[in-house]
Amino acid sequence: MTQDLKKMYKTMMDDHFPSQMTISFGDQVLVYRKRAWKLPDEKSGQVIEKGLRYGENPGQEAALYELVNGNLVIGGCQFIEAGRGLVSAISEEDMIQEGKHPGKINLTDVDNAMNIMKYLMEKPLAVIVKHNNPCGVAYGSSLADAYEKANMADRIAAFGGAVVFNRPVDRATAELIAGNYLEVVAAPDFEEGTVPVLAKRGNLRIIRISKINQLSAYANTRFVDFKSLIDGGIILQQSPLNRIKSPKDFLAATCEF
Repeated sequence: MTQDLKKMYKTMMDDHFPSQMTISFGDQVLVYRKRAWKLPDEKSGQVIEKGLRYGENPGQEAALYELVNGNLVIGGCQFIEAGRGLVSAISEEDMIQEGKHPGKINLTDVDNAMNIMKYLMEKPLAVIVKHNNPCGVAYGSSLADAYEKANMADRIAAFGGAVVFNRPVDRATAELIAGNYLEVVAAPDFEEGTVPVLAKRGNLRIIRISKINQLSAYANTRFVDFKSLIDGGIILQQSPLNRIKSPKDFLAATCEF
C-alpha cells in the first residue's frame, strides 16, 4: 500500500482538456490557452512536453490556462486583461530548476502567496503557503530576516510548502531555505551563486516570476472568481478589493450602551 501511494505521487497524469478554451459573457469573450512545458522526464531524462503533473490530488487530471485575449467589462467593472500573466505565464526559462514536474497545488500556493504579497511590497517580504493556507507572512530588515520570521510563524505547517519573495533571493536567504524542506521557491530573480545553494534540494522547484516586481499594480485589479458546485453549476463573483492598505485605514471600534 505504501509503495502504491508513493507511485501515485510520482505519476504524471495525461490530461484531455482542450488546447484552447473560450468563455462567453454575452457578446464578450475571454480566450485562454492551455500551458505546457518542455522539461526533462524524471525517469528517462528525455525532454517531454507536459502540463500540470496532476490536480488537487494524484489521479485528478488538471490543466493550467493563460488568459490570452479578451477585455471583460460587466456592470462598469473592468476585469484584468490579457498580457498580465504571473503563474499562468511561467515559461521553461522561468523554471530555473523544475524539480518534480509542477502540479496544481505547487502553482496555486504561489498564486495565493502573491495575492497576499500584492498589498505588502514596500519592504523585503516572505510569504509561505502550504496547500493554499498561509503559514507565515513577514517583513524583515533583509530578505533573510523576513524568511526567518515567516518560517518561525509556523515552521511545522511550512514544511513542504511554497515560499515567495518580493525581492531577488540573495545568498544568505538561499542558505536558510536550503536548510528546510520546501516544494517551491519563487522570486523576481535569483542573485549569482544562489541557485547552486538552492539546488542542493533536488526536488525543489525554483521559479522566477519577474512581474513580482509589479505586484502592487494588481492590488486594485479584479478578476472573475469561479466556484464550481457539485451539481455542475457555477457561481461567479468579482474578486475582492482590500480596503485596508495601511494602518490609517483601520476604523476604531465603537459601541453604545
